[in-house]
Amino acid sequence: MPPAKGKAPPKSAWGGGKRKAGSQGAYVDKEKPASIRESNITAAKAVASAVRTSLGPRGMDKMIQSGNGDVTITNDGATILKQMQVLHPAAKMLVELSKAQDVEAGDGTTSVVVLAGSLLDAASKLLAKGIHPTTISESFQGASNKAVEILTEMANPIDLSNREALLQSATTSLCSKVVSQYSGLLAPIAVDAVLKVVDPLKDDNVDLQDIKIIKKLGGTIEDTEMVDGLVFTQKAVGAGAPTKVEKAKIGLIQFCISPPKTDMDNQIVVSDYSQMDRVLREERVYILERVKKIKKAGCNVLLVQKSILRDALNDLAEHFLTKMKIMVIKDIERQDIEFICKSLGCKPIASVDHFKPEMLATAENVETVITGTSKVVKVTGAATPGKTVSVLIRGSNKLVLEEADRSIHDALCVIRCLVKQKALIAGGGAPEIEVSLRMMEYARGLTGMEAYCYRAFAEALEVIPSTLAENAGLNPISVVTELRNRHAHGEKTAGINVRKGAITNILEENVVQPLLVSVSAIKLAAETVQSIMKIDDIVVTAR
Repeated sequence: MPPAKGKAPPKSAWGGGKRKAGSQGAYVDKEKPASIRESNITAAKAVASAVRTSLGPRGMDKMIQSGNGDVTITNDGATILKQMQVLHPAAKMLVELSKAQDVEAGDGTTSVVVLAGSLLDAASKLLAKGIHPTTISESFQGASNKAVEILTEMANPIDLSNREALLQSATTSLCSKVVSQYSGLLAPIAVDAVLKVVDPLKDDNVDLQDIKIIKKLGGTIEDTEMVDGLVFTQKAVGAGAPTKVEKAKIGLIQFCISPPKTDMDNQIVVSDYSQMDRVLREERVYILERVKKIKKAGCNVLLVQKSILRDALNDLAEHFLTKMKIMVIKDIERQDIEFICKSLGCKPIASVDHFKPEMLATAENVETVITGTSKVVKVTGAATPGKTVSVLIRGSNKLVLEEADRSIHDALCVIRCLVKQKALIAGGGAPEIEVSLRMMEYARGLTGMEAYCYRAFAEALEVIPSTLAENAGLNPISVVTELRNRHAHGEKTAGINVRKGAITNILEENVVQPLLVSVSAIKLAAETVQSIMKIDDIVVTAR
């Protein structure tokens, strides 16, 4: 019945009301903390709903336009949220959550945000029932630990020597990307690249810095290749310089082969022509002497670090080096020096006096290769190769190239997860439904408020299979109901087969994912929701 005119409506359990003395009613929050929580939950759920449509193999892509007009097309959750302009502090927490998942697991960045949104929705319903935020927060912590325990029980241990299992994981990761039709080519590249840089028996982590990804416009993604060596996008300098060197002796220099300059901005005025000639002659002798020392050490391929203060090589030095049949690659970035040294087994040379034969690296072949409209220099067959590898990605346009780079990064991260934690679980929403069912059973044995919270957590996990079904054009309610039924009858690996639009044993379809991706997603999402639940005020600082 509506309240009488002139009278205020009764205050709900959601905000404002004070508890009557001696009443045994539910916890009633004060008005301000309640509205702050509601605002935080609404903002965070808005971020989750923005990326929800891009979950799964049939997920949609987002076109992101930056302020300067650059366009990015992707369905990678971390990339979408990183470029999204988010103002609300609670919504920013979900962006940070996606970044944390990207660092920890590298894949599942969309899933973790969608899961956090669903948990927040469950938390807001629990708050409306009058459950204290701290109780919800602590129960969610316990529920996430229980979920991790259930997932670990479900997992199948794998061996890194089982290349087929690694390929299946990488392919599953690539299936939801824009470049999914090339997963048959990109998955083996990702697997071989990781296996090349780790020792499968000893290592329990992968340094992805050892896998250098080079993007080159032109050709198609089918031209992407893994190079067991180095690839330089800078072309060899000098007209008439050698384009191919066999049995190469490679020197990496950090000094300049150009006339010295004064430290301060000085001017030298030369009034006499003979003096001018002398300056030019001295310059020529100075450069020639340096080039002769390089040639004397037996160097025939010279890598020159980029210089900021002056030209690392001037035209005269290029001319002398070309005459001596030395291949020169200049403008090598400072951050690439460590990777080059590790790949070739050479040392950077900081002074011409230290340019000795023992400082050089040896390689079978250094050649300039034409790729589309440009050229790259490939160095292969290093005598003392390090555990590094280069991947040369090709693409017809910038958008495809960037997306291929992100997709390969995700596939590499999936293999890295398997090196960290050598266990696989089924994909296609199967683990989430199984955890949900087992958690519901566990909640029946609990008493008090905890039982409500555990049940809400279990229901919230169903958002993943529900969203997968929705994005694949299936009926989410009937699909999730059938999934529950199949899992209740003991079919632990029954999942949504997006290709057939039905529920099948997902392991037979080779849809698998690393255990670490799901464990990390549940842990991080629960932590973020706990943080948001415990906030009862937003304070703006003076400066």
